[in-house]
Amino acid sequence: MSAVEVAGVPAAPVRRVSTRFLRSELRLIAVRRRNQVGLAALAAVPVVLAVAMKVAAPDTSDRPGGGPDFFAQITGNGFFVALAALGVELGLFLPIAIAMLAGDAVAGEANQGTLRYLLTVPVGRTRLLAVKYAGIVAGAFLAPLVVAVSGLVIGLILFGGGDVTLLSGSQVGFGEALLRLLGVCLYLGVCLSALGAVGLFLSTLTEQPMGATIALTMLTVASFVLQQIPQLDWLHPYLLTRHWQDFGELLRDPVSFGALTPGLLSAGAYVLVFATAAWARFAGRDVTS
Repeated sequence: MSAVEVAGVPAAPVRRVSTRFLRSELRLIAVRRRNQVGLAALAAVPVVLAVAMKVAAPDTSDRPGGGPDFFAQITGNGFFVALAALGVELGLFLPIAIAMLAGDAVAGEANQGTLRYLLTVPVGRTRLLAVKYAGIVAGAFLAPLVVAVSGLVIGLILFGGGDVTLLSGSQVGFGEALLRLLGVCLYLGVCLSALGAVGLFLSTLTEQPMGATIALTMLTVASFVLQQIPQLDWLHPYLLTRHWQDFGELLRDPVSFGALTPGLLSAGAYVLVFATAAWARFAGRDVTS
């Protein structure tokens, strides 16, 4: 018998963490029509890419020699449709998808006048912001998976599968290649989550979701452009998109995890800085009007 029971005082009930608000947010994101259209657009790009390669490209399945290349290898193995599509969409379509989610996170609620009602549920501002960012992170991991699955399915239908030639020139079985593709999607999910943290901060600065979306898209494009200017090589290590293309390291044998570390650390730093900035901005924001 515990001391509390001896004293006749009932034990305090254990407070369980409720995931109801998070589930509600994820459901809202899933049923929002523009998000559904956005996912459909992401899934359509690999289909267009594969059909174009099937119709226009010559058959290079028996191409002798040469190092492996995503586009050059597509007609020999449909697995590469997924990788080529991820490379293509990483430049614009995937960032736009995350920008749309981030723009809706806070600015969208403020624009619709529902933000102040969410805070009277009651839901603390920190919890609200955490749930909003969790929804963005879910989208950041889902988006590359949708592209990869779409590319994989259409690629196998049009070009077939088989052993996969890695960037290092060695071959692995199709099952191991799928695990590497999953690793690519997870790595890109981390990178896009960092982009989402920047978008969340921008979303706390305005009541116009489209403004936050456009601003984040422009920042992403600017980062890519600055990355191509040799005279700004001192700035390159600090750019948000600097390490996004490092996912190719997962397609070498052996995998160079050390080469992936800078990208993961950079993403973590962006999340820490901009999530904190978003919290600081949102904590003092007047949402009563």
